[in-house]
Amino acid sequence: MPRHYLERLFEPRAVAVIGASDKEDTAGNRVLRNLKDSGFEGSIYPVNPHHRQLLGERSYRSIADTPRPVDLAVISTPTHAVADVVRECGEHGVSGLVILTAGIDRDGALERRILDHARQYRMHVIGPNCLGIMRPRVGLNATFSRNQAASGGLALVSQSGALVSAILDWAQARNIGFSLTASLGNASDADFGDLLDYLATDASTRAILLYVEGIRDSRRFMSGLRAAARVKPVIVVKAGRRPDGSRAALSHSGALVGSDQVFEAALARAGGIRVHTVEQLFSAAEILSKGFRLRGKRLCIVTDGGGPAVIASDHANEIGVGLAELSPGAIERLDATLPRHWSRTNPVDLLEDATPERYRDALAVCLQEDGVDAVLAMLVPQAMTEPEQIAQTVIDAASETRKPVLACWMGDAQVREARHRFSDAGIPHFETPEASIEAFAALDRYQANHQLLVQVPGPAAFRPGRDVDGPRLIMENALTEGRDLLTNLESKAVLRAFDIPVVRTIEARTASEALVVAESLGYPLAMKVSSPTLTHKSDFGGVRLDVADAQQVRRAYDELIEAARTAHPDALVSGVTLEPMQHRIHGRELMVGISTDPVFGPVVNFGGGGTAVELVNDVAVALPPLNDFLADQLMARPRVARLLTAYRELPAVDMAAVRNVLLQVSEMVCALPHIRELDINPLIADESGVVAVDARIRIASPGRGADRYGHLAVHPYPSHLVKRTQLPDGTDIVIRPIRPEDAERERAFIDSLSPEAKYYRFMENLRELSPAMLARFTQIDYDRELALIAVRMDGLDEAEQLGVARYNIDPDGETCEFALVVADTVRRQGLGTRLMMDLMESARARGLREIHGDVLSENRKMLKLMRQLGFAVLTSPDDAGVKRVTRDLR
Repeated sequence: MPRHYLERLFEPRAVAVIGASDKEDTAGNRVLRNLKDSGFEGSIYPVNPHHRQLLGERSYRSIADTPRPVDLAVISTPTHAVADVVRECGEHGVSGLVILTAGIDRDGALERRILDHARQYRMHVIGPNCLGIMRPRVGLNATFSRNQAASGGLALVSQSGALVSAILDWAQARNIGFSLTASLGNASDADFGDLLDYLATDASTRAILLYVEGIRDSRRFMSGLRAAARVKPVIVVKAGRRPDGSRAALSHSGALVGSDQVFEAALARAGGIRVHTVEQLFSAAEILSKGFRLRGKRLCIVTDGGGPAVIASDHANEIGVGLAELSPGAIERLDATLPRHWSRTNPVDLLEDATPERYRDALAVCLQEDGVDAVLAMLVPQAMTEPEQIAQTVIDAASETRKPVLACWMGDAQVREARHRFSDAGIPHFETPEASIEAFAALDRYQANHQLLVQVPGPAAFRPGRDVDGPRLIMENALTEGRDLLTNLESKAVLRAFDIPVVRTIEARTASEALVVAESLGYPLAMKVSSPTLTHKSDFGGVRLDVADAQQVRRAYDELIEAARTAHPDALVSGVTLEPMQHRIHGRELMVGISTDPVFGPVVNFGGGGTAVELVNDVAVALPPLNDFLADQLMARPRVARLLTAYRELPAVDMAAVRNVLLQVSEMVCALPHIRELDINPLIADESGVVAVDARIRIASPGRGADRYGHLAVHPYPSHLVKRTQLPDGTDIVIRPIRPEDAERERAFIDSLSPEAKYYRFMENLRELSPAMLARFTQIDYDRELALIAVRMDGLDEAEQLGVARYNIDPDGETCEFALVVADTVRRQGLGTRLMMDLMESARARGLREIHGDVLSENRKMLKLMRQLGFAVLTSPDDAGVKRVTRDLR
């Protein structure tokens, strides 16, 4: 498999420390000392022109004097010298840089010079203004921290170097080890997205911990997060949950801080887990890294202490963890083995004299219960308690079930050995009831968010019959007129184009016209000021409801115009709109909208509607695009969801109609990047359907770019790339982008390849795809990568996969690497050519300028195809047995 572009940075063979020093308490001295003390087995080259030797190592005058190759240079020089040092590193062939130097402004002139040099020489940069990186497995400690991370399975990536030091100190006391730590600092080049992409395939990392203050590139972040969360837990502490914290985070890291609610929605959509404290961070990692799978969220607590169990139960109720209800049969079986005074409910209180046998019997009953999805075993050391023996009982019970078993052994010295047993047996264990419950909640959220991760909605806005040009012309005409706000009539026209039911609305420019309109619509009516610049018309008296006759129409028209002119004398008022009143006896007022987050772009909003919507603040958000599953999840979150079901004399609303509005709004924002804000308020819903009573759309010029979905944080399924065709032998096939549900089809395809075809594709003797590889191949984000598969059609049904071509965009964002493999059964049918032509066209449309790949020299058929497709073929400088094939896409 190809080497990741960050591998040399984190697993270097030789490290240069530029700015190494003999002065204690300087960064240059500390990082050199850490490299030597951490057991790094590669070469270490101190660089300082004023010394011949530093800490027993030969010192070099400049990076140009060091032996080649140097994979990593750690820079700790004065600020003014950094850019020149970076250029010298590039000239010397250095692969990666860690820039510790502080005082380099984010997006400032000096940083731009540094990045220009780094990109010129294809070097990857961590920092500047960072603590550095650690890779304990290879003895790499390229930081100026006084802590040394133990080797383990957790990766820690943080925007704050100070927090890395604090967490390392905290973890050391708890024997927690790390596969990697990285302080990003300014994250001028490598950021969360790059690190997540690297850690996704890192075999030594079981779980990933992030400390996030803000995100600069949402697409890159979401892409990397989704890649990692497919195969391992990603747990995030996000600072700046409140406005004051957001301002502090912004000033600290220079990263953009958007809505915390939107961040939470984005994180869930990408499969990540949000926690709020360092303790929760490690509690979640403790349970998620075990690979448990839940059937449900019903937890049973088995304990020898009533008080701690009550604390656990209360906390479970507070954070939405459901406690299992024991069946009469389970209670009867427990009655047969437990003392008379046991609790006879969940939590199962075994009393203070509980023995290992009592725990064994209780655990056996609870784990056999169909209504129990997991068990938390708790112990409080008391006079007659045997912590180690009971711990072994829990371990034995866990080994005989697939249900998660957690342990909470409270105390310290008396339970220390029991905790060691749990660690050795792989049983997640915790010190407090709260930590135990929060860990279980994290497991539940992880599985729920994983369902969100695998959703791949495709925009339906480009289906035949969909009028996208009409709404687009309405918006572009408004922008031409210098307006960023559509009128009520224009907004409703856009909604109608996307099949959203709207109240019939007619504009009258005089009182006489209003009388004519009123007679045609019928009474009672709602009348509103019509203006392309005024919003929230009820705030200045610009709305009249239940207008019942012609006299009221004339009077209302005059009053509305006067109210608008008095409150906003400079506003453009074109007249008044009239529409039938919506008196729906069972109607509920909802709000559906679009807002634009400064980080994650457009988001779909749903909640309670009406004039007090800001005060009530009952809104949930989701990132588009949506499908039925995601829309249902969004509808279930706000408080108003409880009012949409049947209660008292009210029937349930037509949820399918509400869902359809959300889906249409999602399609709208995918197809029309002009939209910055949309409010449908109120959307009245009842048992017969929905109707949009009022609508407001704010727009802006969408800008130009090769990616039609560049305004979205989550790339939709590219349904426009689906095409049906035939092979020369008459076989019907479909060529389309791969989807997560193609996992078994992809596995069967790879399994069916000949050993030679597998070797040519993967450049190793691969027997089968691992679950991680399969997830990575099928759960793609369509932004940085694309995989087109060819599937044989059996009538209207898809049958087996016949081939796949894929590209991954390189870190420079301008080139991509491809791979191609075709089933042995369809050779000489031109399928490889078709897949490659479609793949190259997609890459070209994406704005990429070059496509390249590596082909084994003995793979003559592939090399022949590449030459036929116009690729240049050269021997790889890294391996004489490999040919590098390249083609310009411009």
